[in-house]
Amino acid sequence: MLHKAIETPLVTLTLILTQTQTKTQALTAIATQIRSRGRRDSISSDTMQGQAQQQAYDRGITIFSPDGRLYQVEYAREAVKRGTASVGIRTPDGIVLAADKRSRSPLMEPTSVEKIHKTDDHVGIASAGHVADARQLIDFARRQAQVNRLRYGEPVGIETLTKNVTDNIQQYTQVGGARPFGVALLIGGIEDGSPRLYETDPSGTPYEWKAVSIGADRSDLQEHLEENYTDELSLDEGVGLALRTIAISNDDELTAAGVDVATVATDTEEFSELTNDEISAYIADNDLEPAEDTDSE
Repeated sequence: MLHKAIETPLVTLTLILTQTQTKTQALTAIATQIRSRGRRDSISSDTMQGQAQQQAYDRGITIFSPDGRLYQVEYAREAVKRGTASVGIRTPDGIVLAADKRSRSPLMEPTSVEKIHKTDDHVGIASAGHVADARQLIDFARRQAQVNRLRYGEPVGIETLTKNVTDNIQQYTQVGGARPFGVALLIGGIEDGSPRLYETDPSGTPYEWKAVSIGADRSDLQEHLEENYTDELSLDEGVGLALRTIAISNDDELTAAGVDVATVATDTEEFSELTNDEISAYIADNDLEPAEDTDSE
């Protein structure tokens, strides 16, 4: 009887201890899960915060990223790369502007695609990128040219006009609620008897060039210009080089309806667009005509 009396409390005590250990283990497991979940939540929160910060830099044109970049300006440059190519060449005899204006459909009227524009009697502009953005900047440039004539009674300088345009472009990289212009321009003309050629960038930076390409396949076209440009080119040779450069994006074949060419001669200081017949003659002289289909039925 005594043995049974002693055994009963021991069993009870053992059960109590076992239950206590089980509860402790359960509490420990719960605490471990909470800590683990907390770490995951912290990592997830940090990740979401980083993504939110990235999106903030991505969407806000007025906000620099930590590494000093304006993402919206970089995206605007990508829009320029998606546009068909335009080429500008400076020669002692004048400026050559050429633009690829391939149509998306054979039903589209070729004359409705405008890539080269007369800005003043002595200035022309070629574009690559968003055409609607280009029209806005070209209209701005035309107003600036007319204001200069009315105010000072003389043609606007090419450098002055370019910097007025790029100052306007730059404002759209500092103002909230707006976006950068998704277009690059080539501004070429005659200033004080000398040909000048400039490129504008979506950041609002102007660059002066002897020969330059903007738009699609820029690296390949620019390499071709660097290999073939010389300071002694005539205006006709400049037209030929511009067409051969544009043809690189078209399998070395061109048609008069698929390209625009304009010149500003140094002696006349007059902007002039080439006709389709004149362009066809240059295409034939440079062996850029499309190959004839010789397949027989």
